[in-house]
Amino acid sequence: MKRELRVLLLFAGAFALLYNLPVESERFTGAVLEALKLVRWYAREHVLLCLVPAFFIAGAISVFVSQASVMKYLGAGANKVLAYGVASVSGGILAVCSCTVLPLFAGIYRMGAGLGPACAFLYSGPAINVLAIVLTARVLGVELGVARGVAAVSFSVLVGFVMAFLFREEEKEKALAQASQPPVETKRPLWLDGLFFASMVGVLVFANWGKPDVEVGLWALVYGAKWWLTAAFAALLAVLSVLMFRLKAWEVLLAAVGVAALAAVFRGNPVVPFAAGTAAFATVLFRRGGEAGEWLSSSWTFAKMILPLLFGGVLAAGFFLGTPGGEGIIPGSWVASLVGGNSLAANFFASVSGAFMYFATLTEVPIVQGLLNAGMGKGPALALLLAGPALSLPNMLVIRSIMGTKKTVVFVSTVVVMATLSGAIYGALF
Repeated sequence: MKRELRVLLLFAGAFALLYNLPVESERFTGAVLEALKLVRWYAREHVLLCLVPAFFIAGAISVFVSQASVMKYLGAGANKVLAYGVASVSGGILAVCSCTVLPLFAGIYRMGAGLGPACAFLYSGPAINVLAIVLTARVLGVELGVARGVAAVSFSVLVGFVMAFLFREEEKEKALAQASQPPVETKRPLWLDGLFFASMVGVLVFANWGKPDVEVGLWALVYGAKWWLTAAFAALLAVLSVLMFRLKAWEVLLAAVGVAALAAVFRGNPVVPFAAGTAAFATVLFRRGGEAGEWLSSSWTFAKMILPLLFGGVLAAGFFLGTPGGEGIIPGSWVASLVGGNSLAANFFASVSGAFMYFATLTEVPIVQGLLNAGMGKGPALALLLAGPALSLPNMLVIRSIMGTKKTVVFVSTVVVMATLSGAIYGALF
């Protein structure tokens, strides 16, 4: 009876919502359009180039990386300096957005990584981005850029320590369980596995290499050659896959020739050959079966788990907060008015609003610049830069599915509180 009553109330609530939709309101229809714009942009810019390589890496972690290796460097009983050092450095090297880091986080966490190091990795991936920090210093000022860099590196470790301390009883149980497990023999030498993962990380990093403001310097040089570098790492991955999983060389070669032909035809749109190459590679893995098939199956499992939540979260973020070029249901003027000055409330609001917004890599800088021009204080600007890139509504939805509601609330709250305090301190000093 209670179940039927809940269903009835759910139907009644849905009917009331649909019956009273304010479709005549320009702000409502504009917010719906902004939500669709954001999810379209996300699909075009992040799914193929960011998430798909990340799913392959996460799947490879779960299949090819032994649990003993993960526990040795990142496990609950691992050396703390080593564990947090590896987590923060590896996350920072990837320099991905708050959504792309999720499959990688899920992979290492489910393979036995301690909660603290896993959360340090989860924060450092999107937050410790060298180019974003340099761009912050160049556009928003050296002081803010340095403050962002120092705080982001510190946060990655502090967040991990806080999570490990608050859930220390669970971590002790995990450490004891891991200590009782027998060592796992590795099938391949460590250098080969390392080269295999480096090839996938190379594809992920260079396919998403951002365009610099100036066309000189090392970053601009790499940007000019980004697709050649991506192709080189993809070729290395193909060769290693043939050697490691005994794929049929003629199938891999045929796929490579087809991708090269598409690259010549679609020179102005490299996403087409990238998508074709990914599909061809997945087909070869599927046909081979065995370890290769397990890798593909694991990657697909991560995709099924994460993609629906991400797209739902992106739609919600676009509806409520809009896009960089338009407003959502919440007026941007309200946000600008609430983050003026350097009060604790302004810093807290900047942290919370940043935590729920979705920032693609580097987009937070022009957004903060616009808010500063609208009257935002320097403290809230730093708070937004520390909480925004590392969190988002889609990010939270997926984290909850991985480590539960309680841990997700604590993780998000820790980031928001530290960002708020950092912003308040920075604003008072500068």
